[in-house]
Amino acid sequence: MAFRAGYGAETAMNRVGKRSGDFMRNRVSSVTLLIVVLLTACASGPPAPAWQGEAKSSLELSLDAYLRGDARVANAAFDRGRREIARSGRLDLLARAELMRCAAAVASTVFEPCAGFERLRADADASDRTYADYLMGRVRPQDVNLLAPAHRSLAAPGLEGEPALVALRAIDDPLSRLVALGVLFQGGRATPSAIALAVDTASEQGWRRALLAWLKVQLAVLEQAGDETAAGRVRRRIEAVAP
Repeated sequence: MAFRAGYGAETAMNRVGKRSGDFMRNRVSSVTLLIVVLLTACASGPPAPAWQGEAKSSLELSLDAYLRGDARVANAAFDRGRREIARSGRLDLLARAELMRCAAAVASTVFEPCAGFERLRADADASDRTYADYLMGRVRPQDVNLLAPAHRSLAAPGLEGEPALVALRAIDDPLSRLVALGVLFQGGRATPSAIALAVDTASEQGWRRALLAWLKVQLAVLEQAGDETAAGRVRRRIEAVAP
């Protein structure tokens, strides 16, 4: 049995158990790869300009702080990275930066419109537009090949259960794996085993915000199943992790 999340910050558990019968949320790409591309997209041999390195380090810090639950640091670092990119006038890279932030939200079960990217959609390249659609659950089958190769199988309609779990475990980058898990959960394809994988992935990285979000999803699943013993353990973990 798989579970579906509703839109809104950390409200995913409110719709646990509801299947998406109309269409599956199909998309995933490597968030870390987006940062690398952000740096190398405009580097062609000579030493990279200072703004590229500053943008890359700031965005990495912003993503990590967001996942750890430090909103102040996350916002300040993102604004700094965005300013560095703006120095170049590269609207496509500004769109990509917004996309990375939205991907981190999906990794934390926050399913909201990616407003920052949408304002720049016309200036983004095709692969970034497809990834944005993927994050919103509206990727078109003909665009699947524009996603990162490691994740294309997860975009296949109906992929769930053990096959999906195998594909998820094959994603080495923890943030990309959490994005993939968020995608499956949003589309009603996250089994209890997949949710447990999300909890483990966030726990290993010490990403408190993401961990709390997935623990709450897991708790809702266990409560719905009537497994009070396991639910009690998850509640104690939430108490330990919560600030």
